[in-house]
Amino acid sequence: MNEFTHKTVLLNEAVELLDCRQGRLYIDATAGGGGHSIEIAKRIAPDGRLIMLDADPAAIQACSARLEEYKEIVTIIRSNYSRIPDILKDLNIDKIDGGILFDLGVSYYQLTSEERGFSFQQESRLDMRMDPDNPLTAYDIVNSWPEKELQRIFHELGEERYSRRIAGKIAEIRKIKKISTTKDLADLVLKTIPRGGQKIHPATRVFQGLRIAVNRELEIIEEILEKVVHLLAKNARIVVISFHSLEDRLVKNAFKSFSARCTCPPEKIVCECGPPILKVITKKPVTPSAGEVKENPPSRSAKLRAAEKIT
Repeated sequence: MNEFTHKTVLLNEAVELLDCRQGRLYIDATAGGGGHSIEIAKRIAPDGRLIMLDADPAAIQACSARLEEYKEIVTIIRSNYSRIPDILKDLNIDKIDGGILFDLGVSYYQLTSEERGFSFQQESRLDMRMDPDNPLTAYDIVNSWPEKELQRIFHELGEERYSRRIAGKIAEIRKIKKISTTKDLADLVLKTIPRGGQKIHPATRVFQGLRIAVNRELEIIEEILEKVVHLLAKNARIVVISFHSLEDRLVKNAFKSFSARCTCPPEKIVCECGPPILKVITKKPVTPSAGEVKENPPSRSAKLRAAEKIT
């Protein structure tokens, strides 16, 4: 197994927008390699508190080593961020009075790890699980889910224009043999759709759709944003970094909904909307600088949005 490495995206921007303060509680909901966490810990030590979460045991191991000097104020938990309400309850914490950070997407370690099966750049078994304990793999979906469901995944989650053609080809091939590896799937896509001068590999969107489906990423993001906003204390902040339009749209819409003022029709005598809960800090998403993109090309698709609890 290769060493856990991950290049932290929008490091300074994210930590600055969290507005880290002494004596407050902060959560890094997607700890990864711990890059954001280290900067948060530096700013809230010695009397703040940081809770770090990640579903990947390799990330937990890496974070434990990197955050050793801050162990007095850091709690590292192996868990998907969908369990944040339960975790806080177990820790007897009512409110997050500092802030919470979500850095969505796949880590560099996961993308480059042969046994994890996220990338078509190298041959490995179709897996794509962020949490190795997840019983569902990309192999299961590709080889056993109905053709129409595959088409939906590629079209809706991968935003792939040739979703029907690719799903049909998969259904045809798997009658003869299993599609077992990332190379098998990537080669199938490559032979199925026209290249047409695309800047990205033709299998990119198919792999994105499968990864999102395996890990239920969009469902979990939508559910947890709703819950977490209500767990923030007044003046606490929420910062979210997303890496594709589907994630960013969910974050944008959630922030818009929680920051909306009265939308009742004129004939309503009493407003039923209630006051806005959030104030959006980033009117437009923050994106990486040209320098960061040059140093870390995968960061080019990152978008950061931040908001503050006002009630």
